[in-house]
Amino acid sequence: MRHIVPIFKREFLGYFRSPVAYVFLIAFLFISVSLAFSRYGGFFRAGVAGMDSYFTFFPWLFLFLVPAVGMRLWSEEKRSGTVELLFTLPITTLEAVLGKFLAGWAFLNIAVLASFPMAVTVGYLGDPDWGVILTTYLGAILMAGGYLGVCTLASALTKNQVISFVISLAACAALLFLGFSSFTETLEGLLPIALADALSNFSFITHFDAFTKGIIDPKDVIFFLSLMGFTLFLNVVVLER
Repeated sequence: MRHIVPIFKREFLGYFRSPVAYVFLIAFLFISVSLAFSRYGGFFRAGVAGMDSYFTFFPWLFLFLVPAVGMRLWSEEKRSGTVELLFTLPITTLEAVLGKFLAGWAFLNIAVLASFPMAVTVGYLGDPDWGVILTTYLGAILMAGGYLGVCTLASALTKNQVISFVISLAACAALLFLGFSSFTETLEGLLPIALADALSNFSFITHFDAFTKGIIDPKDVIFFLSLMGFTLFLNVVVLER
Protein backbone atom coordinates (compact mmCIF):
# COMPACT_ATOMS: atom_id res chain seq x y z
CA MET A 1 0.00 0.00 0.00
CA ARG A 2 3.03 2.30 0.02
CA HIS A 3 2.32 3.39 -3.56
CA ILE A 4 -1.04 4.95 -2.69
CA VAL A 5 0.57 8.19 -1.51
CA PRO A 6 2.41 8.98 -4.80
CA ILE A 7 -0.75 8.28 -6.80
CA PHE A 8 -2.77 10.41 -4.39
CA LYS A 9 -0.34 13.32 -4.78
CA ARG A 10 -0.31 12.99 -8.57
CA GLU A 11 -4.10 13.04 -8.83
CA PHE A 12 -4.78 15.60 -6.12
CA LEU A 13 -2.26 18.13 -7.42
CA GLY A 14 -3.55 17.46 -10.92
CA TYR A 15 -6.86 19.09 -10.00
CA PHE A 16 -5.11 22.38 -9.31
CA ARG A 17 -2.89 22.45 -12.38
CA SER A 18 -5.75 24.02 -14.33
CA PRO A 19 -8.28 26.71 -13.42
CA VAL A 20 -11.10 24.18 -13.69
CA ALA A 21 -10.69 23.12 -10.04
CA TYR A 22 -10.97 26.68 -8.81
CA VAL A 23 -14.03 27.24 -10.98
CA PHE A 24 -15.66 24.14 -9.44
CA LEU A 25 -14.91 25.26 -5.89
CA ILE A 26 -16.10 28.82 -6.42
CA ALA A 27 -19.22 27.70 -8.29
CA PHE A 28 -20.10 25.16 -5.59
CA LEU A 29 -19.73 27.69 -2.78
CA PHE A 30 -21.58 30.40 -4.67
CA ILE A 31 -24.52 28.15 -5.59
CA SER A 32 -24.80 26.51 -2.17
CA VAL A 33 -24.74 29.83 -0.30
CA SER A 34 -27.13 31.43 -2.79
CA LEU A 35 -29.63 28.60 -2.34
CA ALA A 36 -29.39 28.89 1.45
CA PHE A 37 -30.18 32.61 1.36
CA SER A 38 -32.84 32.29 -1.35
CA ARG A 39 -36.54 32.02 -0.65
CA TYR A 40 -36.23 28.26 -1.12
CA GLY A 41 -33.60 27.95 1.58
CA GLY A 42 -35.16 30.52 3.90
CA PHE A 43 -32.05 31.16 5.98
CA PHE A 44 -33.33 34.49 7.36
CA ARG A 45 -36.97 33.45 7.40
CA ALA A 46 -36.23 30.50 9.70
CA GLY A 47 -35.08 32.84 12.46
CA VAL A 48 -32.83 30.13 13.92
CA ALA A 49 -29.04 30.10 14.16
CA GLY A 50 -28.26 26.96 12.22
CA MET A 51 -27.07 25.62 8.88
CA ASP A 52 -30.05 23.43 8.01
CA SER A 53 -30.97 25.65 5.08
CA TYR A 54 -27.42 25.36 3.76
CA PHE A 55 -27.01 21.59 3.94
CA THR A 56 -30.51 20.83 2.65
CA PHE A 57 -29.36 21.23 -0.94
CA PHE A 58 -26.15 19.20 -0.64
CA PRO A 59 -27.60 15.92 -2.01
CA TRP A 60 -28.79 17.81 -5.10
CA LEU A 61 -25.56 19.76 -5.56
CA PHE A 62 -23.51 16.58 -5.24
CA LEU A 63 -25.65 15.04 -7.98
CA PHE A 64 -23.91 17.33 -10.49
CA LEU A 65 -20.64 18.27 -8.76
CA VAL A 66 -19.36 14.79 -7.94
CA PRO A 67 -19.89 13.29 -11.43
CA ALA A 68 -18.04 16.30 -12.84
CA VAL A 69 -15.12 15.57 -10.51
CA GLY A 70 -15.13 11.79 -10.91
CA MET A 71 -15.77 11.47 -14.64
CA ARG A 72 -12.11 11.98 -15.56
CA LEU A 73 -10.47 9.69 -12.99
CA TRP A 74 -10.24 6.63 -15.26
CA SER A 75 -11.85 7.66 -18.55
CA GLU A 76 -9.12 10.24 -19.18
CA GLU A 77 -6.43 7.64 -18.46
CA LYS A 78 -8.05 5.29 -20.96
CA ARG A 79 -8.55 7.96 -23.61
CA SER A 80 -4.95 9.17 -23.46
CA GLY A 81 -3.52 5.64 -23.21
CA THR A 82 -1.69 6.36 -19.95
CA VAL A 83 -3.62 3.63 -18.12
CA GLU A 84 -1.34 1.00 -19.73
CA LEU A 85 1.71 2.99 -18.64
CA LEU A 86 0.31 3.31 -15.12
CA PHE A 87 -0.04 -0.44 -14.71
CA THR A 88 3.47 -1.13 -15.99
CA LEU A 89 4.67 0.49 -12.78
CA PRO A 90 5.17 -1.69 -9.68
CA ILE A 91 1.73 -0.92 -8.25
CA THR A 92 -1.37 -3.00 -7.80
CA THR A 93 -4.78 -2.18 -9.23
CA LEU A 94 -6.13 -1.71 -5.72
CA GLU A 95 -3.43 0.84 -4.90
CA ALA A 96 -4.20 2.80 -8.07
CA VAL A 97 -7.95 2.75 -7.39
CA LEU A 98 -7.54 3.83 -3.77
CA GLY A 99 -5.05 6.58 -4.64
CA LYS A 100 -7.32 8.10 -7.27
CA PHE A 101 -10.42 7.77 -5.11
CA LEU A 102 -8.81 9.37 -2.06
CA ALA A 103 -7.54 12.26 -4.21
CA GLY A 104 -11.02 12.96 -5.56
CA TRP A 105 -12.56 12.60 -2.11
CA ALA A 106 -10.02 15.04 -0.64
CA PHE A 107 -10.90 17.56 -3.33
CA LEU A 108 -14.60 17.22 -2.54
CA ASN A 109 -13.87 17.58 1.18
CA ILE A 110 -12.16 20.89 0.44
CA ALA A 111 -15.36 22.04 -1.29
CA VAL A 112 -17.45 20.97 1.71
CA LEU A 113 -15.17 22.41 4.39
CA ALA A 114 -14.59 25.66 2.50
CA SER A 115 -17.98 26.77 3.79
CA PHE A 116 -16.54 27.31 7.29
CA PRO A 117 -17.05 31.12 6.97
CA MET A 118 -20.78 30.31 6.84
CA ALA A 119 -20.50 28.42 10.13
CA VAL A 120 -18.52 31.30 11.66
CA THR A 121 -21.22 33.73 10.54
CA VAL A 122 -23.93 31.60 12.09
CA GLY A 123 -21.96 31.46 15.35
CA TYR A 124 -21.60 35.24 15.30
CA LEU A 125 -25.31 35.84 14.69
CA GLY A 126 -26.57 33.43 17.33
CA ASP A 127 -25.87 30.41 19.49
CA PRO A 128 -26.05 27.38 17.17
CA ASP A 129 -25.85 23.75 18.17
CA TRP A 130 -22.27 23.02 17.13
CA GLY A 131 -22.79 19.30 17.63
CA VAL A 132 -25.45 19.27 14.91
CA ILE A 133 -23.26 21.33 12.59
CA LEU A 134 -20.27 19.01 13.05
CA THR A 135 -22.31 15.84 12.53
CA THR A 136 -23.84 17.35 9.38
CA TYR A 137 -20.36 18.11 8.04
CA LEU A 138 -19.43 14.49 8.77
CA GLY A 139 -22.52 13.28 6.94
CA ALA A 140 -21.76 15.51 3.96
CA ILE A 141 -18.18 14.16 3.76
CA LEU A 142 -19.38 10.54 3.91
CA MET A 143 -22.11 11.22 1.36
CA ALA A 144 -19.56 12.81 -0.99
CA GLY A 145 -17.51 9.60 -0.71
CA GLY A 146 -20.56 7.51 -1.56
CA TYR A 147 -21.31 9.61 -4.62
CA LEU A 148 -17.68 9.49 -5.71
CA GLY A 149 -17.48 5.71 -5.39
CA VAL A 150 -20.34 5.37 -7.88
CA CYS A 151 -18.79 7.95 -10.22
CA THR A 152 -15.35 6.31 -10.07
CA LEU A 153 -16.88 3.00 -11.11
CA ALA A 154 -18.71 4.69 -14.00
CA SER A 155 -15.47 6.34 -15.11
CA ALA A 156 -13.75 2.94 -15.26
CA LEU A 157 -16.42 1.61 -17.64
CA THR A 158 -15.67 3.99 -20.52
CA LYS A 159 -12.96 6.14 -22.06
CA ASN A 160 -15.40 8.96 -22.87
CA GLN A 161 -15.78 11.55 -20.11
CA VAL A 162 -19.22 12.66 -21.30
CA ILE A 163 -20.55 9.11 -21.21
CA SER A 164 -18.97 8.67 -17.79
CA PHE A 165 -20.73 11.81 -16.56
CA VAL A 166 -24.11 10.67 -17.90
CA ILE A 167 -23.79 7.19 -16.36
CA SER A 168 -22.71 8.69 -13.03
CA LEU A 169 -25.57 11.19 -13.09
CA ALA A 170 -28.15 8.49 -13.83
CA ALA A 171 -26.84 6.10 -11.16
CA CYS A 172 -26.57 8.79 -8.48
CA ALA A 173 -30.02 10.17 -9.37
CA ALA A 174 -31.51 6.71 -8.88
CA LEU A 175 -29.90 6.40 -5.45
CA LEU A 176 -31.13 9.90 -4.61
CA PHE A 177 -34.76 9.47 -5.67
CA LEU A 178 -35.11 6.19 -3.81
CA GLY A 179 -35.66 8.29 -0.70
CA PHE A 180 -38.90 9.82 -1.98
CA SER A 181 -42.22 8.16 -1.17
CA SER A 182 -43.65 8.80 -4.65
CA PHE A 183 -40.69 6.98 -6.22
CA THR A 184 -41.04 4.12 -3.73
CA GLU A 185 -44.75 3.83 -4.52
CA THR A 186 -43.90 3.55 -8.20
CA LEU A 187 -41.46 0.75 -7.42
CA GLU A 188 -44.10 -1.02 -5.33
CA GLY A 189 -46.30 -1.08 -8.41
CA LEU A 190 -43.54 -2.76 -10.41
CA LEU A 191 -41.78 -4.90 -7.81
CA PRO A 192 -42.78 -6.89 -4.71
CA ILE A 193 -43.42 -4.57 -1.77
CA ALA A 194 -40.64 -6.11 0.35
CA LEU A 195 -38.11 -5.57 -2.43
CA ALA A 196 -39.29 -1.99 -3.05
CA ASP A 197 -38.98 -1.18 0.66
CA ALA A 198 -35.50 -2.71 0.74
CA LEU A 199 -34.40 -0.61 -2.24
CA SER A 200 -35.68 2.56 -0.57
CA ASN A 201 -33.08 2.05 2.17
CA PHE A 202 -30.31 2.70 -0.37
CA SER A 203 -31.18 6.38 -0.73
CA PHE A 204 -28.57 9.06 -0.07
CA ILE A 205 -31.20 11.36 1.46
CA THR A 206 -32.50 8.71 3.86
CA HIS A 207 -29.07 8.20 5.40
CA PHE A 208 -28.00 11.85 5.28
CA ASP A 209 -31.08 13.16 7.12
CA ALA A 210 -30.02 11.63 10.43
CA PHE A 211 -26.72 13.53 10.35
CA THR A 212 -28.56 16.83 9.80
CA LYS A 213 -30.42 16.17 13.06
CA GLY A 214 -27.21 15.62 15.02
CA ILE A 215 -27.54 11.83 15.08
CA ILE A 216 -24.62 9.57 14.16
CA ASP A 217 -26.39 6.29 13.52
CA PRO A 218 -23.95 3.41 12.90
CA LYS A 219 -26.18 2.05 10.13
CA ASP A 220 -25.86 5.33 8.20
CA VAL A 221 -22.08 5.37 8.59
CA ILE A 222 -21.92 1.71 7.55
CA PHE A 223 -24.11 2.43 4.51
CA PHE A 224 -21.78 5.09 3.11
CA LEU A 225 -18.62 3.14 3.92
CA SER A 226 -20.09 -0.05 2.44
CA LEU A 227 -21.14 1.79 -0.71
CA MET A 228 -17.62 3.15 -1.09
CA GLY A 229 -16.06 -0.26 -0.46
CA PHE A 230 -18.38 -2.11 -2.82
CA THR A 231 -18.00 0.35 -5.71
CA LEU A 232 -14.21 0.41 -5.30
CA PHE A 233 -14.17 -3.40 -5.32
CA LEU A 234 -16.14 -3.39 -8.57
CA ASN A 235 -13.77 -0.72 -9.88
CA VAL A 236 -10.82 -3.05 -9.32
CA VAL A 237 -12.67 -5.93 -10.99
CA VAL A 238 -13.54 -3.82 -14.06
CA LEU A 239 -9.97 -2.59 -14.50
CA GLU A 240 -8.44 -6.03 -14.09
CA ARG A 241 -10.77 -7.47 -16.72
